[in-house]
Amino acid sequence: MLLLAVSLSGCQYDVLHPSGWVAGQERNLLIISTLLMLIVIIPVIFMGVYFPWKYRADRPDKSDYEPDFAHSNKLEVLIWSAPVAIVIALGVFTWIYTHRLDPYRPLDLAHAGEPIEVEAVSLDWKWLFIYPQYGVASVNELAIPVNRPVNFRLTSSTVMNTLSIPALSGMVYSMAGMETRIHMIADEVGTFAGRSAHYSGPGFSQMTFDTDAMSDADFDAWVSSARAEGTALTRDAYLALEKPSIGNPVTLYTDPDPELFERIVGLCVEEGKVCMDQMMMTDMHGGGGLAGIGDKAAYEYDGQRMIDGFGNLMQAPGAGLIDGNDDTGANDAPDVQEHTRSAPAMEHN
Repeated sequence: MLLLAVSLSGCQYDVLHPSGWVAGQERNLLIISTLLMLIVIIPVIFMGVYFPWKYRADRPDKSDYEPDFAHSNKLEVLIWSAPVAIVIALGVFTWIYTHRLDPYRPLDLAHAGEPIEVEAVSLDWKWLFIYPQYGVASVNELAIPVNRPVNFRLTSSTVMNTLSIPALSGMVYSMAGMETRIHMIADEVGTFAGRSAHYSGPGFSQMTFDTDAMSDADFDAWVSSARAEGTALTRDAYLALEKPSIGNPVTLYTDPDPELFERIVGLCVEEGKVCMDQMMMTDMHGGGGLAGIGDKAAYEYDGQRMIDGFGNLMQAPGAGLIDGNDDTGANDAPDVQEHTRSAPAMEHN
């Protein structure tokens, strides 16, 4: 155990040294829960050592030996009352902190300034942060002003991921076709590690970013720099960014498409695609009928990405494997050939 402790001495424990109000509350709950559980753990450890020694076979005094002992009201009260009290206390604290730290609940702090809005999108294998208030966006860099709540809207263009900045807040999933939310605030200037905490493929280990908490003046300067240096984040630029890539450098964008985030959630960034809300409306009215057959491609989402997490071509819907050795005749199908030609190649930046 000592060697293990020494080997971990260089690790950073952001959870125990928070730099934001939300993370501080989570740290407090962790400490309270641990102390409450130690009320049981420490006596159990003590009794596990003391009783075997006290009642050992070769002890000199055996006058307290009671082979017919079966019940004690005092022991029953002690054994049951302490755990019940601890469970009640844990339940009360958990209820309080669960509602206080609800990720969907906006932060209402006396010392906080004006909130900023950030739309976060998890991609293969990078993070895109859009600032709709300021008309800028960034890849693999999150810049925020201190003492101002950050209201996140999250989604994913790929598999499920998790936005995790341990020094500032807890974790919330990002999922394709859905929007989740989380709120956090930085109490001090600094750079804090952020990452995806949910395995998502071979580029997962490099799906990291720096969270730079800075003064209002520095944040305004960062926004101005992004506007001056960044390229326009159009829908076509996003579709190019969406392709799987590993180790992307920090990239700045300006003038993001105002409907981009909603289209990412609706799975309709690509021109001609029907958004999920429109599709649900069509289904609610009985479907597209025979006329919808001609618009089939506009409603297709599965199979749009014909490449797996390792850069290999995947099986097309209703067809055989595209591996060059398919004897099923699937490669002769027009839709498979089309998917094969349009499959993006893995990029390593």
